[in-house]
Amino acid sequence: MSAAVRWGGWITGPTAIGPEEFARAGYHYVGIDTQHGYFDDAGAARLLRRLSGVPITTLVRLPSADPAPIGRVLDAGADGVIIALVESAEQAADAVAAACYPPTGVRSFGPLRADLGTDLATLATRTSVYVMIETVRGVQAAAEICAVPGLAGVYVGPADLAISMGVAVADGLTDTRVLGAIDDIQALATAAGITPGIHAGTGAAGRMLAARGYTMLTLAAESQALRRGAAEFLAEAAGTEPSQTATGQTKPAGGYQ
Repeated sequence: MSAAVRWGGWITGPTAIGPEEFARAGYHYVGIDTQHGYFDDAGAARLLRRLSGVPITTLVRLPSADPAPIGRVLDAGADGVIIALVESAEQAADAVAAACYPPTGVRSFGPLRADLGTDLATLATRTSVYVMIETVRGVQAAAEICAVPGLAGVYVGPADLAISMGVAVADGLTDTRVLGAIDDIQALATAAGITPGIHAGTGAAGRMLAARGYTMLTLAAESQALRRGAAEFLAEAAGTEPSQTATGQTKPAGGYQ
């Protein structure tokens, strides 16, 4: 990621339609969610291969720094990984090591994609590691996490961060305590020379968080974009206004906003 603001979409199912449409709309990256999404190894690999010719960066979210699944998605062609629930510099260092070949890391060599080549130096330059700070413990360790060598950036999960702080998910981007932590993480990441990223969840939140210094912002999941587009088509046909929930002006009861 460059210092310029990068906008992203979020993918929870193994279809290329969402990523292709995000790319066509001008988004810079997609997060492929293997933590909460409906992916198995084969589904993630097929999607990554399908997207190899689509002009969009692919980042796969994984639930931990386990080297085996990290290696598999990178072997399948992911441009980077986002590791969830990191609460210490040690966990962040484990994530970096899992994505790097020896002697700097522990990644096993598995050249499954012929088009990626076998030159380790070249492969290393196309791999980015982001770690999620989304708990009180993670915030407390944020300075040490941001200082881990080889880390491309941090990625804030406002929903889990709000829950960890005893705040309702719906208030995660308005509560002063949560926003204070979000601002602290951004400042630490920027000072460390790495990318401050965050799951904004709406365009309005993305604009607000970009103004607070975040440069990697996920705006919508594919289901959210489909819901909004479907509601607008229906309202246009019926001569009415789309519901606020469908357009993202209010938060739905569940799922990715």
